[in-house]
Amino acid sequence: MKKRVLILSASAGSGHVRAAEALAKAFAREPGVEAVKHLDALKYTNKLFRNFYSKFYIRLVKSAPEVLGWAYKASDEPWKTDTMRLRLDRLQSLRLVRFIRRFQPDIVICTHFMPTGIIAHLIQKGLIQTHLSVVVTDLDMHAMWLSRTFHRYFVAIEETKAHLIALGLPPERVTVSGIPIDPVFAQPVDRGALRRELGLDPERFTLLFSAGTFGVGPAGIAVAKLLQIRHDMQIVVICGNNPELKAQVETLIGDDHPNIKVHGYTRRMHDFMKAADLYLGKPGGLTTAEALACGLPMAILGPIPGQEDRNSDHLLEEGAAIKCNEMTTIAYKIDRLLDSPGHLESMRQNATRLGRPDAAETIVRTLLEDDLPPLQIDDDQSVQIAEAASGERPTLNP
Repeated sequence: MKKRVLILSASAGSGHVRAAEALAKAFAREPGVEAVKHLDALKYTNKLFRNFYSKFYIRLVKSAPEVLGWAYKASDEPWKTDTMRLRLDRLQSLRLVRFIRRFQPDIVICTHFMPTGIIAHLIQKGLIQTHLSVVVTDLDMHAMWLSRTFHRYFVAIEETKAHLIALGLPPERVTVSGIPIDPVFAQPVDRGALRRELGLDPERFTLLFSAGTFGVGPAGIAVAKLLQIRHDMQIVVICGNNPELKAQVETLIGDDHPNIKVHGYTRRMHDFMKAADLYLGKPGGLTTAEALACGLPMAILGPIPGQEDRNSDHLLEEGAAIKCNEMTTIAYKIDRLLDSPGHLESMRQNATRLGRPDAAETIVRTLLEDDLPPLQIDDDQSVQIAEAASGERPTLNP
């Protein structure tokens, strides 16, 4: 029987939505799928709640990232925020629940923890019968992704699976898939031809600097520091959805730097990544997965405290990145890397090794063949998981 698939994201940052879109594309190609629908769960809530999750998050990224880091660490304990958070999420999501009950999905995949709790509640109450999977969109996994009812987790790396097993989740419930990304990142290209199409020199070292989808952070300062690099190179600057930033950067470089190309928001990030030799920017989960799929080493700049710090740790440990801790040393760090071509080549090989461009296909294939029953974590097991996170190692017996 053909499956009806519902993919739920939340537009708190762009990564959760991009992962869901990649999964929707992969499911749509499958003959065993009757219908696939992707919904941004926040669009089914009221404006105040939606702004809290999305706009408030972006404001904190811009003006008070240390608050995000504090909140990430303070809430990273199993079930710590569940009672109030899940009740509030359900209260604000009545329209979403009505849609879900009408659509009657056979498979539900969540790329954000907010809709996960809503689906788990509906399963627990017997209001829907569906297969619930959670796709974690960073290399690490915060405790708020934990659900008391689920079928399967998909995680980015083996270490995250080891963490969940240590908490007590059964190994067969956790699949190391990688983070799902658009299949265009996996398509091979003629790099020289691509560079010419993008207005770049096919032979010159190419640095790609991105301020992210929303164009936040001190990108103007970073570009000023890039002008101090002594190695010959061409630089592509992506300013995202921030026309003021684009204008600022264009004014800064003026007409004296023809080897610097400035763009606003682009739908061709896959092309820019494939054309580049080094990526400079924040290590968001989706950006990291996309860069690794392109075999593109990273120079990490300004990670958001919390999940992006942890992404940085993994990339540095695996030798796929360097990190610029201070704006003042951007040129120094990149020049030092280019003084050692062997180091850069090793980073490129490590990035290629870590890349999982077929993550979406792995998730789709697994779910269409999956016949696991739901796993419901009772109160005693919840206590075991919380204790395991504190250092003990009990085994979860579903």
